[in-house]
Amino acid sequence: MASTRECEGLVALVTGASRGIGAAIAERLAAAGARVAAVARSVDSPHTSLPGTLRETVDRIVARGHEAVAIQGDVVDADSRAAAVHLCRERLGPIDILVNNAALGPYRPFDQFSAKDFHVTFEANVQAPLHLAQLALPDMRAKGRGWILNVSSATAIHPKGPPFIAWERKGGHHLYAASKAALDRLTTGLAAELAKEGISVNTLAPAAAVITPSVQQLGIDKWLEPSMIEPVETMAEAALALCCCGPETTGRVTYSVALLKELGRETRTLDGTDVHRPEEGASQSG
Repeated sequence: MASTRECEGLVALVTGASRGIGAAIAERLAAAGARVAAVARSVDSPHTSLPGTLRETVDRIVARGHEAVAIQGDVVDADSRAAAVHLCRERLGPIDILVNNAALGPYRPFDQFSAKDFHVTFEANVQAPLHLAQLALPDMRAKGRGWILNVSSATAIHPKGPPFIAWERKGGHHLYAASKAALDRLTTGLAAELAKEGISVNTLAPAAAVITPSVQQLGIDKWLEPSMIEPVETMAEAALALCCCGPETTGRVTYSVALLKELGRETRTLDGTDVHRPEEGASQSG
């Protein structure tokens, strides 16, 4: 079945689009007709040892006949954030959709966290999404419509216990989790403020773990059973649903698989041309 064009004529800016969830969302939005500004810290070479570049993401989109541009931008730097938004407008036009996917979070025991760790984590995961939303708002207000999607994490949910499961006892992720909990609450607050203007603001997190290069590098995948893993396509499809929703869908803290079930929406391949069929054992329930 051919891809639907739910985002035809819209401009989307997606941060952290070199690989993983960000790249998948950029590809899925482009397949749905959006002109995509893919943003990451570097364009032609990996910023870290992780595989995948922004150029490769854009090349995949363009090879399918869609429009996308690669924009260098570091979400930890306010001037770089502003420059990325300016370049997006200059090259593609006013922003209709903002996807705040880029995130940082050192994984180490609590007593080893530094003031720099705290600053960088909250700058990337809380301050940057809010600042980018401020920068994009004039475009959305001028059109009387817009979509802001903040990518969150199930780690923001308070752990159950005691007794606590081994993953929570191991620790290391709690600073990252706290920043995502803050992002969830700020998202719902911003949604309340902007509801009268027709601008939807939501958060989306994986219902289960998505095995991205970052997850593999941190070794988190070693703690996961197959039933605790979901394909990146579910996040991309759920993101698309929240980037073309009606204005009544706002202020939601959502999880990928549960949202798709609620909407009765099939997960499609990233190019939008077929139904995605996950590998056996991958999670398909919330």
